[in-house]
Amino acid sequence: MAHSPLAAESVIWKGFGARILRSAVLEVVVIPELGAKVVSLKNLSTGREWMYHPDDHLNLFHNQPNDDFARSPLVGWDECLPTISPCTWRGRALPDHGEVWNAAWHLDEAAWKNGIIKASVQLPISPFEFTRAIEIQNDTLSVNYHLRNLSGDRQEFLWAMHPLVALKTGDQLVLSNEIRQRIGQQPWIDSLSFEGKAPASVKAYARPLQKGQAEIFNRVSDDSLIFEWDAADCDTLGIWLTRGGWHGHHHVALEPSNGATDSLAAAAAKENNCGVLVPFGHKEWKIQIRATNNHHSRPLTNCVTKPKAARSRSLS
Repeated sequence: MAHSPLAAESVIWKGFGARILRSAVLEVVVIPELGAKVVSLKNLSTGREWMYHPDDHLNLFHNQPNDDFARSPLVGWDECLPTISPCTWRGRALPDHGEVWNAAWHLDEAAWKNGIIKASVQLPISPFEFTRAIEIQNDTLSVNYHLRNLSGDRQEFLWAMHPLVALKTGDQLVLSNEIRQRIGQQPWIDSLSFEGKAPASVKAYARPLQKGQAEIFNRVSDDSLIFEWDAADCDTLGIWLTRGGWHGHHHVALEPSNGATDSLAAAAAKENNCGVLVPFGHKEWKIQIRATNNHHSRPLTNCVTKPKAARSRSLS
C-alpha cells in the first residue's frame, strides 16, 4: 500500500512542469520532461538542499539526444542507462551518460493521484522500457525501478543512479569496512577533498558488495543522506568526486550501480560485470534514501568525527 504524502503538487518550476511530493520532513521535486530529473531534495527540518545546483543557481533547459553530459544543466539526480560513458555495443552508438537523462519521460497520472511520481521512458536506441516510481514517507524516499527488454534477444545493460550532491563544510562519507576495502586507501575518502592539491576529480568503485549502504554525513549540522539497497540486485557502489577538477564543479555522487565500469562495451566484455535481460525479460530493484538530522542510523565505521559544539542549519 502506498503511503500518502502530506502534499502532492503539480507546478511550473523554472519554466518546466514539475511534480512535488512533500512530507513534514522531506521534499522532492521531479521534472518528467527533463529525463525525470530530481532537481531538488530538501530536508525541510534543516533547510539542507542535497541536490547540486551549479553556482547555487537552478538553470534548466532541454538537451539534444547526443549531447555530452557536461553540456547538461548539471542539476541534481539523473539516471544513467544503458551506459555511463559513450561507447558502441551491438552496433549501437550509445551516447554519454546513456539514453534517458535527456529524454522526455511519460508520467503515470493514475499513480500521481495516489501520491507517487511514476514515470517511464522507451529508450530511443536500445530496446528497453525503463520505469521509476518515487514515494515519500516521513524522512524516506522509496525509489522503485523496473526495466523491460522489448526485444527477442538477450540484452546487456549498465545502470547507475547519478545524484550530484552539493558539498557543504563538514561533509564526509560514512562507508562500511567492506566498501573501504574494495575501494582501497584513498586520501580523499574521509575529507572529500584532495588536501590542497590542484583541482582534481576521481571516480572509484566498490564491487562486489554484500550489503548496499552508504552515507554522506555533516559533522557540523548532523545532516545525513543515507542510501540503502539490496546488493543482490545492484552489487556496486560508484563514488564520483570533483573538487574543481571537472569543468570547475564541486560535488560528490554516491552511485548504486550494477557494474564497476562506466562503459557498457567494456563491462559486457567481462563475465558478470553488467546486467543481462533475457528475451522479453524484465528486472526490478529498489533504492531507499533517508534524509535525517540526528545521525540515528547505525554508524557503518568509526570514521565519523564530531566537533565539540555542533550547530544546526535553520530553514532559509
